[in-house]
Amino acid sequence: MPSGPVSEAGAPGGGAARDTAAPLGAATSDHCAAYAALAGPSPWVQRWSALIRPGGHVLDLACGGGRHLRWLAAQGFVVTGVDRNADAVEPLRELGEIVVADLEGGPWPLPGRRFDAVVVTHYLWRPLFPAIRAALADGGLWIHETFAAGQETVGRPSRPDFLLQPGELLREAEGLRVVAYEDGFLDAPPRFVQRIAAMREPGPAAIVPSAGPLRHPL
Repeated sequence: MPSGPVSEAGAPGGGAARDTAAPLGAATSDHCAAYAALAGPSPWVQRWSALIRPGGHVLDLACGGGRHLRWLAAQGFVVTGVDRNADAVEPLRELGEIVVADLEGGPWPLPGRRFDAVVVTHYLWRPLFPAIRAALADGGLWIHETFAAGQETVGRPSRPDFLLQPGELLREAEGLRVVAYEDGFLDAPPRFVQRIAAMREPGPAAIVPSAGPLRHPL
C-alpha cells in the first residue's frame, strides 16, 4: 500500500500535519476548512491520555501548531514535538522540546529515544510505524487517530494511500496491548476515522505479582 502524509486541514500534502494552515498544494475548500476548525484537543487523545504515566514524557509526532502539545503540557506531561514547519512550531518552544525535522524525507530524528507516550493525529506516513513502536518505553502508550477508508465519499483526503484500511492500526499494533480501537464515522465535520490506544506492557521489574493483572481503566 502506498504511503503518504495527511495534513491537519484534511487534505494530502507534502509535509507533516499542521493545525493552523494547510500545506502547499492542499485543498482550501470549505469542507477542508472545517477540519482546520478542530482547534481543541481530540476527545480520543483526552480520554486515553489518562493511561500515560503521570508526569511522563510524551512525543507529539507531526505536532503542527500544537493543539495537542499545548494540552498535554497543561496536564503536567513533559513534551517533545516534531514537525517540519519551523514557523508553526516556533511559538511552542516555551512548552518543551521542539525538533524541526522532515519525517518523510529524512532519517528518524530521535534515534534511540523512548517515550511514555507517542501521540499522532491526522497524520499518516506508513514507513514511520516501526519507529513509533520502537519509541515506546515499557508501559508506554501509542495514541493514533487519522482518516480511514470511506473518507473519499465525504471529502478530502480521498486517495487510498492517505487513508487507513480496515484493521490497519490493529495490525501495526501487533505485540502491543490494545486497550481501545475504533473504526467508524464522526460528524461535525463528517469524516471517517480509525483510532487506537495501544500499550507496550511494563517490564517484569514493574510488575507486582501480588497485585494481579494490570488494570487499564476504560
